Amino acid sequence: MSAEALQVAKAYRHLLKAVKNHVAKEDTKRLFRDYVAEEFRNNGKLSDLSSIQQKIKLARDYTNLLNSVHHHKDLLFSYNIAIDRSAEMKRVLRKSAASVGLQLPEVYQP
Repeated sequence: MSAEALQVAKAYRHLLKAVKNHVAKEDTKRLFRDYVAEEFRNNGKLSDLSSIQQKIKLARDYTNLLNSVHHHKDLLFSYNIAIDRSAEMKRVLRKSAASVGLQLPEVYQP
């Protein structure tokens, strides 16, 4: 496998992982995954080295964007900026319980 093919595979893997971890709803995840797969398939026949490098850079940049937005959101939650306090408290309690090997029960919502 050539060096470009390895870079493409690595960028593709990282982008799919970012979509899986940071896109919210399952049906939206599927749409994003399908779009990413389609774009990689459509550009699989490129032979120009500069266009291949440009597409790899675009995939890496988008992966970085997804990861950074998620990290930014986590920072906002941790600093309690413009969020519902109850959701933050549930998150903190779940993390605390998980750190000692426990799980909080799901609260019934009629």
